[in-house]
Amino acid sequence: MTAIQDFLTYFVYSALWRLVRFLPEKTAYSLFERVGRRAYRKNGKRIVRLRENYKQVHPSLSHSELEALVRDGISSAMRYWCDTFRISDWSQERVATTVTTENNELFLNSVQSGKGVIIALPHAGNWDHAGLYYCSQGIKVHTVAEHLRPERLFRKFLAHRERMGMTVLDLEEKVTEQLMSFLREGKLVALVADRDLSRSGVDVESFGANARMPAGPALLALKTDANLITAYVSFTNSGINIKFSGPFLVRRDQSDSDEIQRITQEIANQFAADIAKDPSSWHMQQRIFVERKS
Repeated sequence: MTAIQDFLTYFVYSALWRLVRFLPEKTAYSLFERVGRRAYRKNGKRIVRLRENYKQVHPSLSHSELEALVRDGISSAMRYWCDTFRISDWSQERVATTVTTENNELFLNSVQSGKGVIIALPHAGNWDHAGLYYCSQGIKVHTVAEHLRPERLFRKFLAHRERMGMTVLDLEEKVTEQLMSFLREGKLVALVADRDLSRSGVDVESFGANARMPAGPALLALKTDANLITAYVSFTNSGINIKFSGPFLVRRDQSDSDEIQRITQEIANQFAADIAKDPSSWHMQQRIFVERKS
């Protein structure tokens, strides 16, 4: 980006953020729905990618069924962004009463074990809402964020999450040692983990195709004694539902590379099962399915 592009990007996001916070709620969400409908009609590359991802998930859908799912997925993405811009102004009561959970005892028992908890989750629902919910209950969330450009915008998003009580590390920095330190102190580390197209990504089978996911959750489980579970955050009429699954056990008599492959595949299987049940909450508009590394 040039300096002018950086400034314009930051200005647009900041102005939109301020506007959406002060609009009446119904007006704000209606505005984002209109933006989503317009994006669907334009059918840009992000919409095309969302459609391709959904077609891989449910290849038997008719054309009209697939297009309805794409529209629902766009609506989920717009809801995520509107929530994100407004969530810092929500009351504690609203945060608490707009979350339902499944298998919450699995999560709480993992937290109370004192061994640390790794939560792997896909790009579904509003994971910031989930993080704020547990931070408000005194369970601090430690996570990482992909470095955005421009820098000022990245720092704005970091400050936004830190005000909610999260500790957020920059993914461009070497974070593995710090994350292991958190876990050894019995803390919670949450990682969005359904996409890593870098050379370090782990090839997995997902929906009959090859995908590439980060090794981080499996690696941290291997290097610490932390519990490893997954969470699927889905939208409901009033907020979000968080479904926990696991735990995913580590076989320490196997090689690290074999275990990272096996555990990451198990996580991929759980993600696939959750996504298949509620695909519209998985609003992934980036490439997921790729050729295997040579």
